Amino acid sequence: MQSGPGAAVAAGNMSPAIAAKEGGRQRRAGSHHHHHCLDVGSETPPALALCGDGLPGGEAEVLLPPEPERRARGYRAELGSILLLLVLYVLQGIPLGLAGSVPLILQSKSASYTDQAFFSFVFWPFSLKLLWAPLVDAVYLRGFGRRKSWLVPTQYVLGLFMIYMSTQVDVLLGDGQGRGPDVMALTVTFFLFEFLAATQDIAVDGWALTMLSRENVGYASTCNSVGQTAGYFLGNVLFLALESSSFCNKYLRFQPQPRGIVTLSG
Repeated sequence: MQSGPGAAVAAGNMSPAIAAKEGGRQRRAGSHHHHHCLDVGSETPPALALCGDGLPGGEAEVLLPPEPERRARGYRAELGSILLLLVLYVLQGIPLGLAGSVPLILQSKSASYTDQAFFSFVFWPFSLKLLWAPLVDAVYLRGFGRRKSWLVPTQYVLGLFMIYMSTQVDVLLGDGQGRGPDVMALTVTFFLFEFLAATQDIAVDGWALTMLSRENVGYASTCNSVGQTAGYFLGNVLFLALESSSFCNKYLRFQPQPRGIVTLSG
């Protein structure tokens, strides 16, 4: 092969196909040399580098740094968050249990099946909560937090509402001596009660997705099912047992009493 000025002139007179072929030979010949990387500075992110073969016109390839290995977090690392979710779901299951116990109390006061069926409207907020769920997710106090802006006020309002209901529920249920239960007022009152519980459920469900890591987010559904079931048991089964005078007189008392240990009014 010619060298010097004559070779340069000959290379200039080559056809494009021959020139491409010769360039490929040069790259293959130079592949036996060690490669070196050139950092391209501002044109490529710092984590990237271009590696060539050290020859003029040598091809370059982008080298990506290896991704850092993520260590999976077990449930023990987020046990506090899981227990907090469980407690919140238990608290919102108690109103469901209390509302579920009212039809049985109405039946003991000789309420008609129509009145008992009408009272079932109080459970609708949990079926219709998707209507105001976008509002709960979008409107919040930035300095207080997206979820706590709804969760904390809802908890306080629920507590105050239960205190108010304890002073009015005996009047709404009737005295059993000529005055029957006011089913309309009971339904409206417990509907608002369940509306607050459903709003809390929206906030807790959204918080669970960001509170737990990706590896442990599945525990949120477990806390939901277990917590609401436990809350419903406390508000329904346990409440009805302690509200029954026959159960309390038989298993919990030494002296019979006309009323149970607890009532809806406290």
